[in-house]
Amino acid sequence: MDFVLLAWLFALVVTVHNIEEALLLPDWSKTAGKWHRPVGVREFRFAVMVLTVGAYVAVGWALMCGKESAGAYVLSGYALAMLLNVLFPHVIASAVTRRYAPGTFTALLLNLPATILLLRQGFQEGYIHIQRFVWLGPLVVLGILASIPLLFAIGRRLPGLKVRP
Repeated sequence: MDFVLLAWLFALVVTVHNIEEALLLPDWSKTAGKWHRPVGVREFRFAVMVLTVGAYVAVGWALMCGKESAGAYVLSGYALAMLLNVLFPHVIASAVTRRYAPGTFTALLLNLPATILLLRQGFQEGYIHIQRFVWLGPLVVLGILASIPLLFAIGRRLPGLKVRP
């Protein structure tokens, strides 16, 4: 598979993973203890929606701008974030709590292979180079992590939908 196809596959995998989390994580977080502070449905779903859209934006940016572009490094950094996310919190939380942490199934089955393949192909096809990736990749990961509390705060402030009788 080439980088272009793997990039779109990555965005699809992020979508499926985030849907699993959006459906299950808010309830799980209420009893997760130190593994996840309780999070409301609205704020969590808002955050994963924005992050999911961000994956598609990163793919589009990388593919429009091409090899060695800022978009290629943002996409590869996003892939690194999703790769790290397989282990922490999903696998570790499931092991330590001895119960299923939402997102673990899709993290292992989809995120792990998709991100490894995307990064490998990115290096092979010259979309990214190790000398830049070793510092830009973690920088993108930190940016994504820093955005999560902000997205939760925005999500909490969104007006709820009113359903008319």
